[in-house]
Amino acid sequence: MPNTMNNRMIEATGIGKSFGANRVLTNVSLSLDKGEVVAVIGPSGSGKSTFLRCLNHLETIDEGSIFIDGEPLAIQSGNKRSQYVADAAIRTVCRKMGMVFQSFNLFPHMTVLQNIIEAPMTVKGLKREEIVPEAEELLRKVGLLNKRDNYPSRLSGGQKQRVAIARALAMEPDIMLFDEPTSALDPELTVEVLRTMRQLAEEHMTMLVVTHEMGFAREVAQRVVFMDQGQILENAPSATFFSAPQHERTRAFLSQML
Repeated sequence: MPNTMNNRMIEATGIGKSFGANRVLTNVSLSLDKGEVVAVIGPSGSGKSTFLRCLNHLETIDEGSIFIDGEPLAIQSGNKRSQYVADAAIRTVCRKMGMVFQSFNLFPHMTVLQNIIEAPMTVKGLKREEIVPEAEELLRKVGLLNKRDNYPSRLSGGQKQRVAIARALAMEPDIMLFDEPTSALDPELTVEVLRTMRQLAEEHMTMLVVTHEMGFAREVAQRVVFMDQGQILENAPSATFFSAPQHERTRAFLSQML
């Protein structure tokens, strides 16, 4: 599947995933174009986070195919189980994506700056003097340059999450995946993180965001996807999604959230 003029960055087709007897994803298909922001919403346990983790190989799929920026990650042929590409190719494909988790996942024994430069030095083999100026610029971007020498324990939750975003951006990904990045934060700190994400959207970063923040989904995302019980029930432009949801389950969910 070549990367054609439409700049397709993610093409997931027919994704199926089970944990033992528990079926968590059923025939999930989703595409994402370059510069597009797509929000994925739905009740807890609907498979949103699992789907996101399958895209960057934190979980493996049972069925379906995944292409990232035109490059295969996993392919299904016929009725057989999905086949992954070689390990080296998996690493290359996954480097195109940065991921931000709901629990920050910063290294507690490293300063803010060290957290950001660790992966570029270890994975990309960059020298410290090469990456530090870029890391400082990223910290300036998220409003935390003055915290460069602090340890995570000295940061608020919102500050930790903004450092996590800067750390993901330090690897220069083409796509950013966000897994409920504000779910662990109180409303005041949520605003800080959403402001940073909105800025990324304005800079045309390709973003797939699992979120319960309806305001972000309505105002920033171009499309909104609704998942329930491991399936995508609705996928529509954000304005249409919120003004005229088609699926009864979507309408019921939105009536509780808005």
